[in-house]
Amino acid sequence: MPETLKPPYIEKIDRHGPIDIWIVDGAYIRGHIDEEFTNFGQHYRYPYIPLNEFWLDREAHADERHFFVDHLLAEYRLMAKGMPYDQAIVAADRVERSERRRAGDVRRFARKGSELPDPHKVHDRLWKKLESGISVWIVNGRLVRSVFDIDFTAGGHDYVYEFVPENEVWIDDDIEEDERGYILLHELHERNRMASGWPYNKAHAESSRLESRCRHHPDLLHDALSAEGWG
Repeated sequence: MPETLKPPYIEKIDRHGPIDIWIVDGAYIRGHIDEEFTNFGQHYRYPYIPLNEFWLDREAHADERHFFVDHLLAEYRLMAKGMPYDQAIVAADRVERSERRRAGDVRRFARKGSELPDPHKVHDRLWKKLESGISVWIVNGRLVRSVFDIDFTAGGHDYVYEFVPENEVWIDDDIEEDERGYILLHELHERNRMASGWPYNKAHAESSRLESRCRHHPDLLHDALSAEGWG
């Protein structure tokens, strides 16, 4: 980590053997160190994290920490033995998914005669309906991860996730309010580009650049959102 940046630590909450588990300021990390930092991380995935530390993003709801720690323990041990990340995450996801099932999240969505749960059940509140017809919803991120996609992070929309209803953008309720505008910008920009025919990788890369620019220059956020139809 560059010496000019402040440490992102908020609170040490636990210790597993030699590993300290820290709650960190994820918004600061995404704005100054790594815009792709997600809900949690460990050294072999993010080299700027010290070897014997796990970082968990500060959440609006601290009800998924045990899932994340179990995931990190599996991922860390496998990568320490030389397994590539793309293989280690599959194994770690299996561990995490098993814990989520035991917690009963999936059973909450069971319904007869349907293979897939009702995605509307994860809606927490409607943030705004745009003139374009797009509805932006704050959703229960824990349930989205438990029931639909364990790797769901920050936000998403119907052009990326098949479980998101048509013309909807979802924002994870675990993202703190002062960071939601940047996530919203990314998702709206990305969706608008994909709706015009861009492939995901190109749209995501441009949206990440725009998000990063606005994180470094917050005065640009309002106009950038307006350009994407957030009137």
